[in-house]
Amino acid sequence: MGQKANPIGNRLGIIRGWDSNWYGSKKDYASKLIEDHKIRTYLSARINKGGIAKIVIERTLGKLIVTIHTSKPGIIIGKGGGEVDRIKEELKKLTGKEDVQINILEIRRPELDATIVGDTIARQIENRINFKRATKMAIASTLRMGAEGIKVKLSGRLGGSEIARSEEFKQGRTPLHTFRMDIDYANVFAQTVYGKIGIKVWICKGEVLGKRELNPNFVGGKNDMSDRRDRPGGDDRRPGGDRRDDRRGGGRGERRN
Repeated sequence: MGQKANPIGNRLGIIRGWDSNWYGSKKDYASKLIEDHKIRTYLSARINKGGIAKIVIERTLGKLIVTIHTSKPGIIIGKGGGEVDRIKEELKKLTGKEDVQINILEIRRPELDATIVGDTIARQIENRINFKRATKMAIASTLRMGAEGIKVKLSGRLGGSEIARSEEFKQGRTPLHTFRMDIDYANVFAQTVYGKIGIKVWICKGEVLGKRELNPNFVGGKNDMSDRRDRPGGDDRRPGGDRRDDRRGGGRGERRN
């Protein structure tokens, strides 16, 4: 069975919400969709070092609300909020709408966001850091923050080699066919001097057993991994359970005379 379905698209309406919330009739649906794509492309290029995870676009009658989820809100807001005002004016010109509102939401645990993790690896590869080292560091920091599993796949001329190849790094579990598993996915690129390197990241944040808020701007919640560290004993457990203490009392350790 081919695993070619996007894990985010696969879970839409089940445990994930849509990143564009609006209604479009047959006449204007295509133009709104193209406008959404233009806004996302423009903001990603305009704030390329702002740690953007996702951009949520909502439309009401004559009003456009753009919510930017970022790990570095200070860069986007700017000194005294001047940068946000400039971006707002630029979006008004781009869309031709007078009423544009920009909201900025901070991501408290950037290590658990696939887009930011992939972007971090890409920036390090562009700065000529060894791809294996960059990937292993990213995997370690993600698991330290409480993720159940992570998988990273890199493709291209890795390390500047003549022949392009793919390499995969896995730790923990990432069951892609289990719809109740909250799996974040991202596909980013590193533009190096010897060509493009594609980076795919899958992060498993655990099971969602109850009913979940599908609004993409909803932050937190009972099953949200970002709150796991705040609970007592939340960060100390490993995915498979830490059995180091059991060795002291039982097993081979008791055979000493």
